[in-house]
Amino acid sequence: MEIQLQDLIEQIKKDGVEAAETEAEAIIKAAKEKADKIVADANAKAEKIMQDAKAENDRTVKSGEESLRQAGRNLLISFRESVAKQLEAIAGENVTAVYSSDSLAKLIITVVEGWANKPDAENLEVILNSDDLKKLEQTLLAGLKEKMLGGVTLKANNNFDKGFRIATNNGAAYYDYSAEAVVEMLSNYLSPKVTELLKEAE
Repeated sequence: MEIQLQDLIEQIKKDGVEAAETEAEAIIKAAKEKADKIVADANAKAEKIMQDAKAENDRTVKSGEESLRQAGRNLLISFRESVAKQLEAIAGENVTAVYSSDSLAKLIITVVEGWANKPDAENLEVILNSDDLKKLEQTLLAGLKEKMLGGVTLKANNNFDKGFRIATNNGAAYYDYSAEAVVEMLSNYLSPKVTELLKEAE
């Protein structure tokens, strides 16, 4: 009887130990799986953070490069506009200087002589503002004496400041040599030349 009791105690101990070991293994396995999941989740989050950071960095770099390109374009446009304005100002100063000097009368005489030789140019009118007409009338009358007899007349018009206009065939056609028109013509001529020079310098 005592041996049976001893066997029973041994069996209970054995079953208890095995159950404890099985439960411990299950606990360890569950803990390991949980730890593996935590590590995997952490790795996934770290990878996503890295990818997001790289994507944001790429966007920032691309945006910065585009901003630099746009700033460069804006600077070049601004520089070209500034050069064009300077050219226009220089052209304006030179045209104004010529049109404010005795050279204006010589220029008018030369232009009229060129026009008067054309067979289809009849009744030429030289139009100046009233101040210039008063100042240059005697010089022009003397210089155009023969041409005046051939139908060249002087007229005043205050719609422009400096320079002159020529009307042909009783006003059917106008040729504008006013300071504004000449400056615009020179600026339009010079601007493409300057643009080409700037492109060569790039």
